[in-house]
Amino acid sequence: MVRARREIVAVGSEDDAMYKKDRMFASPMERVSDFDFGEATAEVFNDMLVRSVPFYEEVQHMIVDLALKFTRDGSVVCDLGCSTGTTLRMLLAKLGRTSPSTDTIRLIGVDSSQPMLDRARATLASSHSGHQITWELRDLNEGILGLAADVFIMNLTLQFVRPLYREQLISSIYHSTTSGGCLILVEKVLADDTLFSRLCIDMYHEFKKRKGYSEMEIAQKREAIENILIPYRVSENLQMLKSSGFGHVEAFFRWFNFAGFIAIKN
Repeated sequence: MVRARREIVAVGSEDDAMYKKDRMFASPMERVSDFDFGEATAEVFNDMLVRSVPFYEEVQHMIVDLALKFTRDGSVVCDLGCSTGTTLRMLLAKLGRTSPSTDTIRLIGVDSSQPMLDRARATLASSHSGHQITWELRDLNEGILGLAADVFIMNLTLQFVRPLYREQLISSIYHSTTSGGCLILVEKVLADDTLFSRLCIDMYHEFKKRKGYSEMEIAQKREAIENILIPYRVSENLQMLKSSGFGHVEAFFRWFNFAGFIAIKN
């Protein structure tokens, strides 16, 4: 069992971790291993996301802007699957510009990968903002016991939680969200219509080729991730959020097979 480890540091730097070009699948592989979030992935993750996720930077801004609508003095924001800390860095940068007097926001960055947490910590270490962040090493398949927040963020995270545990996890997030708070969820999704879903996949591969990935890279990455990333249909995500108890659930972003949802607790 993965045990949570906590470390509190001051954060708020706008300096990002160094980008290294993603070449993980650029050479032919005799056997493609399952994708993981170890050191090799963490090293190129920022480049991988920008080149693999449509409108990635804009969606980050949307997440941050939505999150700030639900924060005030004393609020807690928890990023489940924080990876290299991009969302938290952007949130703190915008928080500092729009609400310089709000100095009691507490942030929690949770990830199952120690290399990701190490890079997130390094990215945010030079802050002088006075805000604090708690880093936690945690396997979300085992739940979020002990966490509570006004805003939970899951940006391309739930899709990596085993389906067996997803409904239980979302239910736990609902019960751990303060009244009037929200969950912001961004996922790779399947369309409800099978024909359109296949079309979305084709459009996504065209997007990745425009971003410089070769056919071999796309094929090998897809093989590596097919048993690790398991997307749900849009309707399944919406129903899961509603059935967990969230009173207001809406989609705020959609690009073919990527979607963003916000679920607000009454």
